[in-house]
Amino acid sequence: MRFVPRQKPAGAGATGEDLGNLPEWNLTDLYPGMDSPEYARDVKTSLEESAAFEAKYAGKLSGLAEDDPGGLAEAVVDYERIESRMGRIMSYAGLVYTGNTTDPAKAKFYGDAQEKMTDAGSHLLFFTLELNRIADALLENAMNGSKLLQRYRPWIEDLRKERPYQLEDRIEQLFHEKSVTGRGAWNRLFDETMASLRFTVDGEELTAEPALNLLQHRDREKREAAAREIGRVLADNSRTFTLITNTLSKDKEISDRWRGFTDVAESRHLANRVEPEVVNALVEAVEK
Repeated sequence: MRFVPRQKPAGAGATGEDLGNLPEWNLTDLYPGMDSPEYARDVKTSLEESAAFEAKYAGKLSGLAEDDPGGLAEAVVDYERIESRMGRIMSYAGLVYTGNTTDPAKAKFYGDAQEKMTDAGSHLLFFTLELNRIADALLENAMNGSKLLQRYRPWIEDLRKERPYQLEDRIEQLFHEKSVTGRGAWNRLFDETMASLRFTVDGEELTAEPALNLLQHRDREKREAAAREIGRVLADNSRTFTLITNTLSKDKEISDRWRGFTDVAESRHLANRVEPEVVNALVEAVEK
């Protein structure tokens, strides 16, 4: 990713020293701008193609696996293409928002993108669920009967590891659609709260990142002043951070309980495609 110079805002000190023009992300490799026709076109295409994909393939994957492995392979290719475009949209929107989480226009842009891609994703949700319901032998025969589908074997095998934790389709859809107003909203509140905090160290007002950097300053008194100010500001906002943490913890507990995970880290190990035994062995080796 390329960077371009950014003018330092007036009064926005970093560590008490003039750092000059700081870099910011150049996102033109993704889209020319938030209001670019290319971005609007991809959002529109994602919504239309995801709905068309559901209409074309929902309820038909098992039949394709049995009678037309090549057709199932084409469905996987279509799914990959749509998902890739949606990922591009959310990468761009997320990076734009992260560049300045206190900018209302960028916050709205990110929220709108999140909402629209959640809508598009609800049309694609059936695909992995239905693919995982195909019998092992039938899917194995389909992969052996299509060179194109065979290329996706690693992805399919990883996907099927999630079968024991899949829920009924309507519940999965509910979890998916509520993610914007649930976990995602609380994460966003945390980001925006952190971005809005201001820390005054030796008479200079700083945002969180420059203030945290002062904890490694060569001057001991500077480090101590920064630590005390950071502690004060965070303590003043502890009710908000406590609510966010407790809510996210309960959200995860509910999700894990419904899916049948028995350990708090089990879902993360599954997402990382790593066995718990491997992680435990690494932890034990480091502790020794």
